[in-house]
Amino acid sequence: MTHPTLTLIQFENGIWQGHVQAASKPDVEVRYLGAALDGVELSLAEGGWHLSVPVPITALSEGVHSFVIEDTKTTHKLGDFTVIAGSPAADDLRAEVELLRAELDMLKRAFRRICSDGDRP
Repeated sequence: MTHPTLTLIQFENGIWQGHVQAASKPDVEVRYLGAALDGVELSLAEGGWHLSVPVPITALSEGVHSFVIEDTKTTHKLGDFTVIAGSPAADDLRAEVELLRAELDMLKRAFRRICSDGDRP
């Protein structure tokens, strides 16, 4: 028996979306803090199923918040995702790179503004 596989599509506007490749419709459950989330949707899509997980507003707070996605029929873990916010994110290398990009963009705008002001008599 082949287990279903889960692939991330996107995480945007508080909705985590993925594609579940499976021969038959899996019984998907997403757990956060030990409880199953409400509002999880699984719909037929090309080559499998489209999974939509609304992230609760309580998970958009300081700390590391982990979600586990499983097929309850087989008790097989399909995947997981994590939301990191607040102080723990400050130590994350990705957060540092994002901050550097934002600062570089700010410097580029200031430099362009200075150069364009210098062209005026």
